[in-house]
Amino acid sequence: QVQLVESGGGLVSPGGSLRLSCAASGFIFGTSAMAWYRQAPGKRRTLVASMTANGAADYVDSVKGRFTVSRDDVNNRLYLQMNNLRPEDTGVYYCKLPTAPNYWGQGTQVTVSA
Repeated sequence: QVQLVESGGGLVSPGGSLRLSCAASGFIFGTSAMAWYRQAPGKRRTLVASMTANGAADYVDSVKGRFTVSRDDVNNRLYLQMNNLRPEDTGVYYCKLPTAPNYWGQGTQVTVSA
């Protein structure tokens, strides 16, 4: 079955960088669109970035120019490079397979604080 395991989160100062990783299994990763979501404290999950199977990326306005999504179809991994982090980027980040709407991994915590 679908399994998504996120890693790479942590505590970082404003302006810092983190690279999130998602290990995917249980489905054909190379032909699947993927996405990253974020759940800020006390708020619902929202879409941050997405990538089609062909590698076309899209971002919410608040992260454009700072975040970059990428994928490794050989190793079935999705990445999110986050630069110039801001306190409002704080939250739990989830890798998402859009065709499995009811499945969520455990997420990885990102905290941006001085």
